[in-house]
Amino acid sequence: MSQLVRANVNAMLDRSEDPEKMLDQMVRDFTNNIAEAEEAIAQTIGNLRMMEDDYSEDLETSRSWGQKALAASRKADEFRNDGNDANAQKFDNLAKVAIQRQMEAESSAESAEPTISSQREIVDRLKTGLEQMKTKRQQLVSKRDELVARSRAAHAQSQVHEAVQSIDVMDPTSEVGRFEEKIRREEARVRGRNELAASSLDSQFESLEDLGEQAEVDARLAALKSGSSSQGALGAGSSDSAETGVSERDFSQLETEDRDRG
Repeated sequence: MSQLVRANVNAMLDRSEDPEKMLDQMVRDFTNNIAEAEEAIAQTIGNLRMMEDDYSEDLETSRSWGQKALAASRKADEFRNDGNDANAQKFDNLAKVAIQRQMEAESSAESAEPTISSQREIVDRLKTGLEQMKTKRQQLVSKRDELVARSRAAHAQSQVHEAVQSIDVMDPTSEVGRFEEKIRREEARVRGRNELAASSLDSQFESLEDLGEQAEVDARLAALKSGSSSQGALGAGSSDSAETGVSERDFSQLETEDRDRG
């Protein structure tokens, strides 16, 4: 159960994380670390400069007390040469005090030297580390820009791919396929109506042709009768079927063909 819970939590985090925002946060964190490191290094350098100032001051104090000791010793010699032993002793004591102060300043300077040397090495390493951090930050920024560009390009390609898939004209289940099928059905109905109209028109023309043929038959029959009447008037008794060359059998055949056509 614990592994399942962790797996679900990690899966949710993976789905919710935005690479661009995560990389921006990494750059901000690294920048803050550099700022903190700069502050710490600045404090370390400040401490080193204070120790160096104290060291220089100790050296200057040592030289100053050395000069005072020398001056007091010479003054004591002058008084001794003049036979003034009291003042000579007094200035010898002052020379001794100056020498003691000189020795204290020298001791303080000598004790500070190893610390100063160590701090200088630490400061140098810290400066080198800081420069490396700045270089790493610049590399991180460059890598961030590269990854963000790749992420945006991948997202754009995914959107294009989805858009192309959504309008796949070869997919019969797509909207375009459905519209095409609807249009095909409409075209089929139009062709059916055209064929129906054409067949109806052909029938009308055929009926007109039949009427024209019947009219011509009627006209010829009338002309035939008119011609027969004239011949009958000119020559009576010559209308026998034997004289026209048409027999009763021929009339029967005509009647049969007429019934077949009807």
